[in-house]
Amino acid sequence: MNDTIILASASPRRSELLRQVGFDFEVIPSQADEQEVAGETPEEHVIRLSLDKAREVSTRDDIDGRWIIGSDTIVLRDTVILGKPEDKEDAARMLRSLSGRTHQVLSGYAILDRGTGENRAAAVTTRVTFRSLTDAEITGYIATGEPTDKAGSYAIQGLGAFMVSRIEGSYSNVVGLPLCEVVQALETLGAPIPVLQQPN
Repeated sequence: MNDTIILASASPRRSELLRQVGFDFEVIPSQADEQEVAGETPEEHVIRLSLDKAREVSTRDDIDGRWIIGSDTIVLRDTVILGKPEDKEDAARMLRSLSGRTHQVLSGYAILDRGTGENRAAAVTTRVTFRSLTDAEITGYIATGEPTDKAGSYAIQGLGAFMVSRIEGSYSNVVGLPLCEVVQALETLGAPIPVLQQPN
């Protein structure tokens, strides 16, 4: 086992966030089942999936890295979980339901330390408010293709920023990984933190 951090996600947004704060890491996408479980709260849902993703990667025989990061992000409108849209019509329905309203973005994260058997897992919530959108804006945005693989059918770090009038909480959490909490968890588990590795 080597002192490598592994991101158990194919999300380019999560990779970019980790690179942004200086981490070197390997990307090994998880193949864990992402089905909902009846009776779970949204927080329990994203934490469970984050743990499942990290654990699935950690059990592979060809994995040498020590710290494994799993994460899952959902958009919550009232009590309804909005995942990735099935098609353009589904994306339009989601965006119309978010228009002019405040919703929540929840990201779970889990970090497994294969060296000690310890883990850290939690969920972070950010409130996001959309301005009122016209049908033409919704149609035009969907035509860009950006909503296709995004929870809630939008990307705050991309073209979708034009819809967001206010956020309350972590911005990186909305992008897909709550950096502040993840870095702190990695530090408590003894992982190398780039800002702490700088020469004096």
